[in-house]
Amino acid sequence: MSRTVLTVLIAGVVIASGCTSRRGVHQMLRQNAQAPNGYPKVLAVYMAWFGEPNHINVGYSSHDPSVLAKQIDEARNLNISAFVVDWYGDRDPFVDQSFALLEEAASQKHFHVALLYNETQDQEEEATDDAIESFNKAYKSYIGPNAPYRDAYLQYNGRPVLFIFPKGGHTNWTTVRQALSSWQAPPLLIYKDHSPAAKFASDFDGYYAWVHPGRKGWASDGSEWGEQYLEDFYKTMSAKFPEKVTVGAAWPGFNDSRASWGLDRRMNSRCGETFEDTLQLYHRYYSPSNPLPFLLVETWNDYEEGTAIERSEHATCPATQNAGAPAPSQSAGGH
Repeated sequence: MSRTVLTVLIAGVVIASGCTSRRGVHQMLRQNAQAPNGYPKVLAVYMAWFGEPNHINVGYSSHDPSVLAKQIDEARNLNISAFVVDWYGDRDPFVDQSFALLEEAASQKHFHVALLYNETQDQEEEATDDAIESFNKAYKSYIGPNAPYRDAYLQYNGRPVLFIFPKGGHTNWTTVRQALSSWQAPPLLIYKDHSPAAKFASDFDGYYAWVHPGRKGWASDGSEWGEQYLEDFYKTMSAKFPEKVTVGAAWPGFNDSRASWGLDRRMNSRCGETFEDTLQLYHRYYSPSNPLPFLLVETWNDYEEGTAIERSEHATCPATQNAGAPAPSQSAGGH
């Protein structure tokens, strides 16, 4: 994606936060056009749990096909190619049903979806079994040759892409990888932050960046927006893992004060500059001759952690909130 592709994503956050800035999230995403080689593809993390009683009311249900269709239309209008859906297998039937509906809608609209599997916090045997069972379910229902809407599932170089969000860190990924080797096209396993146990490093095909303030941790005034973290991520991937799939990241800010799991962490939107800066930073390390495969917007609609860029007639929550209390130094993403 050229600098012209990247410029549309910032308008919504600026408008929602009441700031005045030269560009907004949506404006920047629209003004940017895909690079001639088609990369990076812009993806967006999607929360599919709205309508469940244990999450806040944002004014729509993730089970409403009309909402899903409009979200896909809006995302495509912002040069987003796919939704990467936060997913728990059979541990959360509501979210699983949301994904089924979303993949169907994506197939009808020639859009794409992918799974962001949340690891369990169980011990090794149970965590490993859950991962295998969940991925086999995904293969049967969403990815494999008999899945009804498999054409909508995101692929890279002919292989389906599975994102993994670590929790307990107890999964034996070597065992999981072996179990998935029988798939018609074995999946690409993309792990968070290039930080698995060393013995499992070879089991992953790539790594993605995630919302993080950097080495200094969360600042009480929200001023740490993640520049050093992204610099470190891109440097590490370029120097140490050039053969692996790199998924960059951009975010508009962070505030988990509305989340039941919140830890009073925040990152200011800086009137849209946080999104603009994270959106552009990968250019320092990647070029059309050495393209970044994917750039992951974090997130489309996580209103509970204040990272949503969605601007929809259905949504009733602000995209980014800068209010918040002093924050501990812990990584973002309690979902």
